Amino acid sequence: MAHGRVLGIDPGLNLTGYAVLEPNGAALRLIEAGVVRSTARRSLAERVKQIHDGVAEVVQALSPTAMAVEELFSHYDRPKTAILMGHARGAICLAAANAGIPVSSYAATQVKKLLTGSGRAPKWQMQLAICREFQLQEPPQPPDVADAMAIALCHIYSTRPVIGLKDSSKSRKQAS
Repeated sequence: MAHGRVLGIDPGLNLTGYAVLEPNGAALRLIEAGVVRSTARRSLAERVKQIHDGVAEVVQALSPTAMAVEELFSHYDRPKTAILMGHARGAICLAAANAGIPVSSYAATQVKKLLTGSGRAPKWQMQLAICREFQLQEPPQPPDVADAMAIALCHIYSTRPVIGLKDSSKSRKQAS
């Protein structure tokens, strides 16, 4: 699968991190990264609209061809958090659907394992991996931005074709 620009999203009700990456041969180019903020004193509906509108603006301005979003994590002690995050994630997915962009979801453990080798990597290790990948002196701030970069990287690495492997099914069919 050939890649165009990939928009990575770290969903949040207060801060939604985003990063647009573009494969450039074997290298990756960071097009833009930042956050979409919602106002804590506003109603839930207004905050969800702010997230939707902010992500839609990023999509319109940067023209990604795919979106990668972190899956929701819920803990039995805090089901309300997952429900609130679901609102933010829904607004993000709606912005992608309105633009005709396919959305892929990745578990945080999958992103961490791909970038660090451990699905339980701490935040500092993830930030170090992002700094190394993009040759940054300091990790992006706030951490939601580095997380969005990692999610976009995970999508690119997970869907990039493996070079140098032959299709063994063709050679078997020809031999018979």
